[in-house]
Amino acid sequence: MIPAESNTFPRAAEAVTGSLAGAAIGGIDEMHMTKVPLEVVQLAIECVDPSDACYQAIGRSMSANRLLFARIDPGATRRQLKVTVTLYDVDARAARGTAQKVFPTEDQAVAGAAALVAEATR
Repeated sequence: MIPAESNTFPRAAEAVTGSLAGAAIGGIDEMHMTKVPLEVVQLAIECVDPSDACYQAIGRSMSANRLLFARIDPGATRRQLKVTVTLYDVDARAARGTAQKVFPTEDQAVAGAAALVAEATR
């Protein structure tokens, strides 16, 4: 698992990270949360594209066969935010589950974080 980060929406990032940490994923016995967010991991391996090749490289660098992570991006308005949660299967080279939602406010994103993570990890 890779923690979410957002300087613009820190409470949403904290809620999403908490939901990632509490996620139950079938077939996974051991889960670990990295100490650094996705962007830092991508910079460390010099692969910053949101692509299968980069996610595979991240998984290999972490000795992981699955990655669970979230991206928090600004929405169309100042208060909106888009949260995307992905469960990526490194061995299969494909996303196993993805859930995305645009929230009108950070408070609504905090309230909806657990449901979004649950949707991506079904």
